[in-house]
Amino acid sequence: GVGVSNVQEVVRFQAMTRVPKAARDVRGLINLRGQIVTAIDLRSRLGMPSCTGERPPMNVLLRTIDGPVSLLVDQIEDVLEVDEDTLEKPPDNLVGATRELIRSASKQKGRILLILDTDKALDLPATR
Repeated sequence: GVGVSNVQEVVRFQAMTRVPKAARDVRGLINLRGQIVTAIDLRSRLGMPSCTGERPPMNVLLRTIDGPVSLLVDQIEDVLEVDEDTLEKPPDNLVGATRELIRSASKQKGRILLILDTDKALDLPATR
């Protein structure tokens, strides 16, 4: 999950232009109504394998000081109101990049919602 105040909009998959020598998590650039936006593969960023599903990823456009940045995600779900009192530290079984990028966790109706630290998720090395 990400804070809704950080989200500019959600859009369907867009054609991308590859960026030579970009950080490995940068999937490419998209043209969003004339604005060039960097698309970051969140699966790659979290150290997860590539998705083999038939559905293309969705773009979650986050607001940043430098303009919008897209996180490519598998699917979008509902907006949830998370009570600050329910936030806990990330589970101990998270390791590697996932552990570094998850800010907190919240138990939500039989499942655990992991809260992404968007600042860390968008902080990429300059090149490969």
